[in-house]
Amino acid sequence: MATTYLELSNRTLRELNEVEMTSSNFSSSRGIQTAVKDFVNKSIHDIYNEGAELPLLHTSTTQATFPGDGEYAFPTDMRRVDFESFFLKPNELITNGEFESNITSWTTGDGSPSYTSSGNGRLNLNDAAAYQAISTVVNKNYKLQIRVLSPNSSTSGLIVRVGTSAGGTQNLNTTQAVTNFREGAILDTTFTATAQTSYVYVESDGVQLDVDYVRVSREDVTTRKIRYISYDDYLQRFREQDDRNSSGHHGMPQYVYRKPDYTSFGLTPIPDKNDYLISYDYYTTHTDLSAHGDNMALPDRFSPLIVDRSKYYVYMLRSDPDHANLSNRDYQRKLNLLKTDYASRADYMRDTRISSGNSRLAIV
Repeated sequence: MATTYLELSNRTLRELNEVEMTSSNFSSSRGIQTAVKDFVNKSIHDIYNEGAELPLLHTSTTQATFPGDGEYAFPTDMRRVDFESFFLKPNELITNGEFESNITSWTTGDGSPSYTSSGNGRLNLNDAAAYQAISTVVNKNYKLQIRVLSPNSSTSGLIVRVGTSAGGTQNLNTTQAVTNFREGAILDTTFTATAQTSYVYVESDGVQLDVDYVRVSREDVTTRKIRYISYDDYLQRFREQDDRNSSGHHGMPQYVYRKPDYTSFGLTPIPDKNDYLISYDYYTTHTDLSAHGDNMALPDRFSPLIVDRSKYYVYMLRSDPDHANLSNRDYQRKLNLLKTDYASRADYMRDTRISSGNSRLAIV
């Protein structure tokens, strides 16, 4: 169990030979107890500021694009963004197509589709069908990928249809055979939309099948890395083009830049459609501990580090530099351990030598 705010505060008070708090009087603390509570949060701030790229604070997010809109806000909990992690990929049109915890967003066709926790979660079709309506653009091509497994040893097939109504065959009507028991098969195909709403329909006919995932995206959008440029570079090379009031200068984004306000980023060229999805990594800020039962995000093994830093601030408050220096020394030693164990670092080395025909480059 993670160390609570009350436990961190009381550990500090004990080492200072001060009266500890209880869960009932924690919110009404006074004097040194209140100071220690403040110093605990201040100490956690110090740790995060020393190592802003702690893996414990790492997360990922996505941003859907909008035609003609080139600027987007960062998440409100963003501390630092990894601009090397920006990728453009096709926007996934299926909702809950991975079936991680349920089969919501899917409508029952024939029979009674159900959820199974096998694998990472699957749609179970036992002589049943399910479908989902998605928004499409008329005459545009879409990629459809489905993985299906047979829980039983019998040979079977999954009926897959795409049309303008549930079970309609206007755009696609095929069957994916499943011959390998429990190994499954993957259907990779395309269809051309003929309406603004298309229905993706899957059915097992008289047998039991598990659908592992269903994915649909625009065929003309492929995953690609978006390269980072500085804001000054953007101003010099692309700003004039993006400021023109002409959709002819919009297109698939190739570059990302950070706005001077540090709260948003820009894409260039300005997106020309809403079928792009921008994914990137960032490091979050942390929330101050408030209630007595709040847990710190750091592992329990580093709670002594927070106590040492809190003691340092108490000794500085009491004008006791000798004990403050001792507490700071212990804090710095344990902080180095934290950085060694948890700080982000490259997991490989890249060879940047250049090959020149049959010649060999000597390293001196």
